[in-house]
Amino acid sequence: MLYREAGQFKTTYGDDQAIFPIRQDRLGMALILLIAYVALPLFATDYFITSIMIPFLIYALAAIGLNLLTGYCGQVSLGTGGFMAVGAYAAYNFTIRMPELNLIVVFILAGGCAAMVGVVFGIPSLRIKGFYLAVATLAAQFFLDWAFARIKWFTNYTPSGSVAAPPLDIFGFAINTPDRRYFLILAIVTVMALAAKNLVRGRVGRSWMAIRDMDIAAEIIGIRPLRAKLSAFAVSSFYAGVAGALWAFLHLGAWEPLAFDINRSFILLFMVIIGGLGSILGCFLGAAFILMVPLALNQIPTALGIPLSTAMISHAEFMIFGAMIVFFLIVEPHGLARLWALGKEKLRLWPFPH
Repeated sequence: MLYREAGQFKTTYGDDQAIFPIRQDRLGMALILLIAYVALPLFATDYFITSIMIPFLIYALAAIGLNLLTGYCGQVSLGTGGFMAVGAYAAYNFTIRMPELNLIVVFILAGGCAAMVGVVFGIPSLRIKGFYLAVATLAAQFFLDWAFARIKWFTNYTPSGSVAAPPLDIFGFAINTPDRRYFLILAIVTVMALAAKNLVRGRVGRSWMAIRDMDIAAEIIGIRPLRAKLSAFAVSSFYAGVAGALWAFLHLGAWEPLAFDINRSFILLFMVIIGGLGSILGCFLGAAFILMVPLALNQIPTALGIPLSTAMISHAEFMIFGAMIVFFLIVEPHGLARLWALGKEKLRLWPFPH
């Protein structure tokens, strides 16, 4: 009874094609935004915002970028961590060499640099696919890690190779507290997630999905694989670059190339797979699962009073977390977003049998 579409009539084509055509979805999204923008800053602790919400939002943004490429266009990538590093170091160089630039402009330019690098490393997708493409993007990850560790210009010739973000401000408003960093990241993620949702619903998104489903048939009906695949790499890398700049500037503060190693790419790929390929919502669900579940597993023995050593808790956390990933992939290979969709379908027909 809570999720029923009866009586909700669409009188225009625009109403029918709205992102949230059902009233309950609009109310639910409004409630989520109200909690994110009002309730959390008022009641959450600085630890919760800094250690959980900020990483969650940045991970979700990077996962959206990877999902646009892998979930919607069908191009497997293991180089997202490298593209995040491009965004981070590009933003760092823009701020130290052109300090007059606005921070938002710096993030956009960092994403643009990552998009150009993504297009270069996306060229092999015109000839290879599947695991071979994954290996090619893995090579991009290793090359970018090597470049940022060995080419000293990227780190402004610092002896240690570690760099730090300069003091941040937007229009003279200093970004120096957890709440202010959270609000900036939340605003950017909201805008970019909405842009991604509209992008995949339009002509570009349909061309990506046609390439994903059957590239030969897509080419026959007039879709250019070169334009579709390279645009997917560009947009995906742009999102990853912006996420990398946010991760470096607003979460880490100081970093080195190892902050964006191959483990970062694998974590993002797990988020997309567990959350659901081809789903923007799945990016947020996958990020929440990957980030929150290990924290919960780490605290359960202490909360239950089970006397375990720190090392044992850490090992058990990895084993249980890995088993949960395998379990979810077996039970629902389409991800958590599919479980959410099935739940809504059951609510539409409740209390009648499905």
